[in-house]
Amino acid sequence: MWPKLVFAVSGLFGFAITFCGTIGAKAGECIPGPRDVTAFPAWLSNLTEWRHSTLVKLKYNGSVYDKFLLWTPSTFTSPQVMAHDRYLYDPVQGEYTVEKFLNDFKTRYNGVDSILLWHSYPNIGIDNRNQFDMLRSLPGGIDGVHSLVEQFHSQGVKVLFPYNPWDQGTRNEGKMDYMTLTELLKQVDADGFNGDTMSYVSQDFWSQSVKNNHPLAIEPEGGPQETTLHYTKMGWGYWKFEFIPCVDTYKWLEPRHITHICERWQMNHTNNLQNAYFNGIGFVSWENVWGIWNGMSDRDAQALFRISTIMRYFSHLLVSSDWEPHTPTLQSGVYASKWPGDHETLWTLVNRLPSDKTGNQMEIEVDHTWSFYDCYHGTELENVKKTSANGTVAVQKTIVSFPIEALGYGCFFTIDPSKENTTLKSFLAHMSALTKKPLASYSTEHVVLKQTMVVNEPSMHHSATPDGMVKIPASLFNFTVHGIEIEQGNHLGVDFQYLWEQAPQVYHSHLTNISAFYIDKYPVTNSQYKEFVRKSGYKPKDTMNYLHDWSSNGSYPDGWDKKPVTWIDIDDARSYCKSLDKRLPNEWEWQYAAQGMDNRMYPWGNSWDSKRVPTPVKGRDLPGPADVDSHPSGASTFGVQDMVGNVYQWTNEFMDEHTRKAVLRGGSYYQPQGSHWYLPQPYRLDEHQKFLLMAPGMDRSATIGFRCAADVA
Repeated sequence: MWPKLVFAVSGLFGFAITFCGTIGAKAGECIPGPRDVTAFPAWLSNLTEWRHSTLVKLKYNGSVYDKFLLWTPSTFTSPQVMAHDRYLYDPVQGEYTVEKFLNDFKTRYNGVDSILLWHSYPNIGIDNRNQFDMLRSLPGGIDGVHSLVEQFHSQGVKVLFPYNPWDQGTRNEGKMDYMTLTELLKQVDADGFNGDTMSYVSQDFWSQSVKNNHPLAIEPEGGPQETTLHYTKMGWGYWKFEFIPCVDTYKWLEPRHITHICERWQMNHTNNLQNAYFNGIGFVSWENVWGIWNGMSDRDAQALFRISTIMRYFSHLLVSSDWEPHTPTLQSGVYASKWPGDHETLWTLVNRLPSDKTGNQMEIEVDHTWSFYDCYHGTELENVKKTSANGTVAVQKTIVSFPIEALGYGCFFTIDPSKENTTLKSFLAHMSALTKKPLASYSTEHVVLKQTMVVNEPSMHHSATPDGMVKIPASLFNFTVHGIEIEQGNHLGVDFQYLWEQAPQVYHSHLTNISAFYIDKYPVTNSQYKEFVRKSGYKPKDTMNYLHDWSSNGSYPDGWDKKPVTWIDIDDARSYCKSLDKRLPNEWEWQYAAQGMDNRMYPWGNSWDSKRVPTPVKGRDLPGPADVDSHPSGASTFGVQDMVGNVYQWTNEFMDEHTRKAVLRGGSYYQPQGSHWYLPQPYRLDEHQKFLLMAPGMDRSATIGFRCAADVA
């Protein structure tokens, strides 16, 4: 989750090494290629010598790659996905929809090999549930998550979960994180974890997973360090892309190590895909970024479809210990990697120029009795030119010709005919059909998903002010508000899309005609909610975390009568309001009731005053919110109380094709410490918070309450 930081220092290869990483990560993830063909022999010699000396220094033996997790080298397409994605979980039916989720990937870009299933950030910090509690809060709890993982496994997809080392301000598990994480991932049968923000993961995690008889693939976000290579089989790559492709440092040291190149906010993934293909490594096809859809363009998706097909078929060669990156080519702008095997050799090529490259591509030394294939277009090459012979030996220098389109990909394969099998012919036929249309014919357009607002249905129109409510007069209100998500940027697709807007955006300003309405003077209290349950018999279909701080007999703690009820989701709140012929307030109504007509920053004025709100809790345990009437000096000009700093309050819900989200207002008394990644507090009246919705057990929180509104007759 780090921004990029790029270093450049002089390396032992006699040229500048670009260290491409992230803040807190080590340098040296990617080694620059030779400046031209003439520099290649010395470059490769120096690179090979460095690898040998480094492995000797590390006393490296590769035993982990020999014994454990043999699947990791071929996880080429590995998206980070949000557990909240509506393609993955159907909130109406209350069930996971793995087949629908994976079919979308298969249709658009040939499916995935593994997923990083993200469940914590950005909602973490809403209350003191830690990252492990949030996993336990997923639909069905631990058993439900285990079933979910098994559904992915049945489709041949490995599952990783995140580890957030910065989460040290929420509930304390009472033991070391490496013990909790490895035990939990064993319970759900997960395959590994991504070390969020980590430049390396300590060996404690690996050793504990082996001790648990459930070895885990470890994938630090910042990639491994050389000294951790012997137990860290995966990593992310935040690379600085130059014109000449660089060489993956850790893949060069250990050909079975796999990096997943990641650039989540990028809208053109050509650099990512070409560098991944050139290095025989993976790509993080991350599209649902914290509930913001940054989908791949049709061209990127089609390019990934093609190269993943090639890489999966030739995965046994992409771990070749004889890998030769930047093997010479004949055309400028075209770069190749050579992957030798027994009786066969593969070349993967990329064209870095925005123009097609046709004709002679490489002069190679091969056995002239072998078969030659353009494995990108799925055709056998019969016009191979033999330029020289080596006496009576069959090995000859040969020129191969095939087209590579602009900013495109090439694949050349040669094999001893006696070693061919029927799968090669079917693969070539598939590639022939797949590449009929050039990549240039596919759209590069970036699509912003439109949102719809779930309407808060009008309530019964009341002719007199209901008990406990305040009448707010009609007005033309300047509704001005903005989101405070940690990673947002000021571009379309972020935050919310109101009824009058064309697309989601961070900053909102609209003159809104607000009819007179009533709003509760205080948030709904425990005693009021208990009376509602007694009269209505209300019980939600999904009871996970429902009234979590109440006892099993349906009673709240002694002395909590006037504290705001929490651990209720937005539908629980709607049901309560509807039972009283009320509704949830729209966000602009809530803001108007809190702000009045003078655009003040807080209900009482323009300066923060800590005496007008509950004292914030900054520890790892939650004692519960304050009584709703304990800070009367915090009232708005209309006399509405407890709007800021005690509990967040539900208002509107929005959704797009992939994500549901709610607008939270007012902020809460809980301020977890130790990390800026925790959910920010929207205390100011021109701020709101986006809260991702998934299922009741995840959505209910110790710090979210609500108040009702009602329409005026």
